Amino acid sequence: MATDEAHATGGSEAARDEDDESGETTAADAARSDEGWAAKNDENGAIFAHARDLPPAFEPYAEEPLPQVGVGSPGKTGELEATFAVGVDGTTDLVADYARVPYHLSGTLDHDVGRPDFASAYVQSPTGGVAQGDRNRMVVTAEADARAHVSTGSASKVLSMDANYGRVDATFVVGDGAHVEYVPEQTILHPNARYCGETAVTLGRDASAILTDVVVPGRLARDEAFDFERYYARTTVDGPGGRILSDTTHLAPGTGDADPRRAGVLGDYAVLGTCYVVTTRDVDSTAMSDRLAERLTDGPARASATALPRDGGAFVRALGDRADDVREALDAAWDEASRALLDAPAPDQRKY
Repeated sequence: MATDEAHATGGSEAARDEDDESGETTAADAARSDEGWAAKNDENGAIFAHARDLPPAFEPYAEEPLPQVGVGSPGKTGELEATFAVGVDGTTDLVADYARVPYHLSGTLDHDVGRPDFASAYVQSPTGGVAQGDRNRMVVTAEADARAHVSTGSASKVLSMDANYGRVDATFVVGDGAHVEYVPEQTILHPNARYCGETAVTLGRDASAILTDVVVPGRLARDEAFDFERYYARTTVDGPGGRILSDTTHLAPGTGDADPRRAGVLGDYAVLGTCYVVTTRDVDSTAMSDRLAERLTDGPARASATALPRDGGAFVRALGDRADDVREALDAAWDEASRALLDAPAPDQRKY
């Protein structure tokens, strides 16, 4: 059975109760209905990943019934909301969160020595991975001037499937002057996996975000590679002046138009990594791109960087034969971007 967890500090729970009594829709209520999420898009100007239509390639999967627990049943819909805000001492606190299995938050860590104003939170999961029929969604909000780092406690496994598909949506709403980092462990695609991921970032003024992603096409230590059925991931970034980035990765081994092993996609490499450094601060995107590319020159992965339009930052692509090599390249890009945007190095995540 699914379990719910809710925590709040600094009066957030009281505010939620007041909204309930007045009949207004709370953030938690909106997150539990598709209609509510779409309304929040219109009302607040934020783009929510969950509100997006299913990609056409996944529509046939959606029609397939599940022989076990159906879509939307307890344990099949994971939800996470986390809100960060600046406290009276100038440091960032996790002021409210809500979690439903498979998501779990155990609180924050204050281990970022070089950036003591940051709050770090690790998203945990007690399950074996993303299974067929799973629909998981996460919303991370950083209020004005907040500094937040979010990661996962372990790799995300997309399990083997014989019906339907698994979907994971992630939304990041970054307020004016705020900065958010999402640096999860790698996503591992098991045989016959069908994965759909949507990520939406909305930046306020003078805001920034760093997101990384590592995709591993199987359990490489078992000589298992490219046995998954379909992987789709779309990331968009929007600021006050409009869209900064729209990036889609669609991999489907065995199909001519989406086979990841063809030239111009992965070629002879196995692991794909991406680092998005997006901002509405006053930056020179070309200079930032050059700075990231120079940092990546002597790394173990094949990697480079490119500037984004509207002086919106830069993003990095990395290819390698091992997840560790690609992770090392993205960590270097993350560190260099942190130095450029915040004049401080990225932290040691201290997970193991």
